Amino acid sequence: MKRVTLLLLIFITYLPAQQMDRLFWNGSDWRRLEKLADYDPELTYMMKIAYINGVLDGRLFYYLKAWIMEPAFADSLYAETVDYLSPRELVKVLDNFYADPINGYIPLPSAIIISNMFGERIPMNTIDEYIRHSKEWINRMILEQKQ
Repeated sequence: MKRVTLLLLIFITYLPAQQMDRLFWNGSDWRRLEKLADYDPELTYMMKIAYINGVLDGRLFYYLKAWIMEPAFADSLYAETVDYLSPRELVKVLDNFYADPINGYIPLPSAIIISNMFGERIPMNTIDEYIRHSKEWINRMILEQKQ
């Protein structure tokens, strides 16, 4: 009975969060993980690693589905390197990236690409251009969604 009550309490607590009209996780969600883990560094790290692994697994799954249909299209669509950094390095770079409040609303998938661009030592002007484009398209998507 206690388990059912606990599960019901968790479900009721997180139900409003699931109803939020969100397109992607962003910096505020990334930073919120620390609070959800009661500021336990090990648990926070495990949650962040789990999210990153899920994103990368999902990307691979859809790349392979697209590749079966049209290999050239799949290769062009998924051309960005997202696995240059190890998950441990990626967590550190994302933490540093989202420490700057101006990057807070950049979606996490874009931030993963940007982090790998930093790791690959791509020129800063190219990275800045990608960040600018990421901000523009997420703003455009949010505005279109509200209309």
